[in-house]
Amino acid sequence: MNYFEEVKEEDLVFGLVYGKGKVKSVWEKDSYYTFEVEYENGSVVPYTSEGYPAWNRSKFTFQTVFNVEDIKLLELDFVPLEKTLSVKKIIKLRNEKKLEVRCPSGIWQNLEQCPKDLIEEYLQENKFHLFRKKI
Repeated sequence: MNYFEEVKEEDLVFGLVYGKGKVKSVWEKDSYYTFEVEYENGSVVPYTSEGYPAWNRSKFTFQTVFNVEDIKLLELDFVPLEKTLSVKKIIKLRNEKKLEVRCPSGIWQNLEQCPKDLIEEYLQENKFHLFRKKI
């Protein structure tokens, strides 16, 4: 049984990247993506019945969305940033795979667990305060 096998429209969810959201639509069971979530910031993301996002096209698959009742926010990393990294340090840590990004949800995540376009947007807009060395 998949985590979101019984998903319904209007179900409340929490995404590790975008935060609180609501199931916008549910599709037929024979399609690859089962449902779509609209987040408070306006982002809309399709998911598989396992909770894998459409932007996760790597060979590694991981669940990034959960039912609101199942997520324990106190166990997630919301620690504020102590020191802003330089561009040079961000590039170095990114190449070494030791860089984390603060998602719109406020949670610190590995770069592999965030959409690449979100990371590129942060870099292009010089939002270096949203990156830190992996703890």
